[in-house]
Amino acid sequence: MDTEIINVVKVITPTTIAFFVGIIITPIISGYLYKNKMWKKRAGKMALGGGETPIFNKLHKDKEVGTPKMGGIIIWGSAFITIFVLWLLAFLFPNFTTEKLSFLSRNQTWLPLFTLLVGSLIGLVDDYFEVTGKADYLAGGLSLKKRLFVVLIVSIMGAWWFFVKLEMTSILVPFFGTLNVGWLFIPFFILVMLGVYSGGVIDGLDGLAGGVFMSSFATYGVIAFFQDQIDLAAFCFVLVGGLLAFLWFNIPPARFYMSETGTMGLTMSLAVIAFLTQQVLLLPLIAFPLVVTTMSDIIQISSKKLRGGKKVFLVAPIHHHFEAIGWPSYKVTMRYWVISIICAIIGLVVALIG
Repeated sequence: MDTEIINVVKVITPTTIAFFVGIIITPIISGYLYKNKMWKKRAGKMALGGGETPIFNKLHKDKEVGTPKMGGIIIWGSAFITIFVLWLLAFLFPNFTTEKLSFLSRNQTWLPLFTLLVGSLIGLVDDYFEVTGKADYLAGGLSLKKRLFVVLIVSIMGAWWFFVKLEMTSILVPFFGTLNVGWLFIPFFILVMLGVYSGGVIDGLDGLAGGVFMSSFATYGVIAFFQDQIDLAAFCFVLVGGLLAFLWFNIPPARFYMSETGTMGLTMSLAVIAFLTQQVLLLPLIAFPLVVTTMSDIIQISSKKLRGGKKVFLVAPIHHHFEAIGWPSYKVTMRYWVISIICAIIGLVVALIG
């Protein structure tokens, strides 16, 4: 069989398996979440800059209570089960097919899998504290400082792995070539991971985060495939499969929310994948909605501090601003999906020809 066809099968098969695994485990997980009432006991949140958010609280007063959090378990759970099963088959029944389908490799998938699981489990703890009332209902579960500390520790470990183990000291600049930055690669890696994690605030409307993340991971999966990083491409698409299963149940009305256990692991692993493909400078384009979401929060907080409490948006992040001016939530979500796909296509073209 032609090598290219085999590689395509290696990428598509885990995607399909992860999707069906997600569909199968969802009734079990959602049943547990509903049985134990794993949702916020009171609607509302606290703004990142401090204080309450009355417009957001009014828009979502009937949405946050009664719908479980922790839906991100479907995504990383189905991906991990798929990865483990394919690895186990290759270990127990070694042959050409099983060994080819297994894509767990030291140089391509160990680090993104590690960051995915660590971020997801810490996010799960955060969600648990929030829904069980072990933290302030407005502030959420773990404080932002604690979550950023976790991301910082993981990013330092990741930067060390890239710098020491993979001996990566350069950044690929599209159309210009490689830029050697030496030891500055370490702080750059840390800043990128912290920045991408901040984009996790995009999780706020039914189907929004799932669609945006899906286009980003699919794009980097295609980039990795054309770079002959087939294991990494398969890893990207196994997450696409998990995201598709999640979206099956997350489209309006959402059965559950992705929450921190989904966004934390996904944002961290997305940053790692961007570095592994050496297309990190295209991340702001490929994941443009994440960047816009983060920037809208920064602009809002800065404006309130520097302009005596005056706001730029009715409410931040910006997708809630669109809700506040009268857009139905499904319209916001669909238009975010469209923008995500267009930006992903542009980013893919630049990566392939640049």
